[in-house]
This record gives sequence, C-alpha cells and structure tokens, in this order.
Amino acid sequence: MKDVSKGKIAILATDGFGQSELILPLELLRSAGADVEVVSLKPGKIRGWNKDHWDKEIEVDKTLDEAAADDYGLLVLPGGQINPGRLRIEARAVDFVKAFASLDKPIAAICHGPWLLIEAGAVKGRKLTSYRSIRMDITNAGGKWVDEEVVVDGNLITSRKPEDIPAFIERVCEAAGVSSCG
Repeated sequence: MKDVSKGKIAILATDGFGQSELILPLELLRSAGADVEVVSLKPGKIRGWNKDHWDKEIEVDKTLDEAAADDYGLLVLPGGQINPGRLRIEARAVDFVKAFASLDKPIAAICHGPWLLIEAGAVKGRKLTSYRSIRMDITNAGGKWVDEEVVVDGNLITSRKPEDIPAFIERVCEAAGVSSCG
C-alpha cells in the first residue's frame, strides 16, 4: 500500500449515506489532523440516512467533476444501502473508484460500500468483507467474502457494519499515516 501520510483523503458519498459511516470517520480523521474532503455528485449539502429516517446534512467540498484521484492519497466509501446504490449507477463515481484502484491507492469501504468496488472491477481475487446481504455480490464478482470486522487485502480495507467502525477507523488511520484517530 502506498504511503499517503501527506495526501488528502476523499470520502465519496451522496444523499442516503450511512450516517455513522461517514460522519464518524470524517470527524475522527479531521480531529487527528488529516485533510479530508467530501466528494459528491452535486455541490451543496448531502443528507444522511440514520437507520430509518433522513437526518444530518454534510457539506460537500468538491463535486466529482472537480475532483481527481491524483489529488488524494486514500478513498473512503461509506455504506448505507441508498448511498452506494445511487453512486454505482453513476459512471463518474465508478470511474473515480477505478482510478484509485488502478493507482493502487488505499480504498476503505464499509457496509454496502463494496458495491462500488464491485462496479469498479476491484474485487476479483481479493479477500474482503461487507454487510452480509451483499456477500453473494462480492462472491459473484470473484472476491472471497469473509465475516470479520475488518479485512485488509493489499490496498483494500473493508468492514461489515456500523458496529465495526472502531476497527475500521483504526485501519483507515494506519493507511492514512495518521498517528491517532479517536
């Protein structure tokens, strides 16, 4: 995995992001001194989904039209069902993830976030985890799915669900070269 200690971190998300899966990593990484930008399909604010209702809004720093993988050292893909479901049908979002994969830059995905890794063709022959409902999606794309709180395989960091966020954040911070998150 490439050293990203001096690079910015992109969090790719849109309306319907799993609230805890975006807000907690964003806050912890920023409080540890990391330069983090929220990248989305549109400017302005995006709204999170909190279990069963729309909730907090987050300011978008850059749109996909303004961002390039070369500008960042690490990519975070929060889950929730809505967020990656919307992003994986957007060519710009899939191309952004593909660019990170082709540059062998770290990509951290949690919950349903690996749907974007599947769309980007980045799971074949790789070991990863996710929310259990997309286990077969990963398997059908050629990945090896395991039921563990966090899995690191080369440049990919994956976790299953919000309860795994502490372990997920720890691995993201390690990959980002941030000494202390949390």
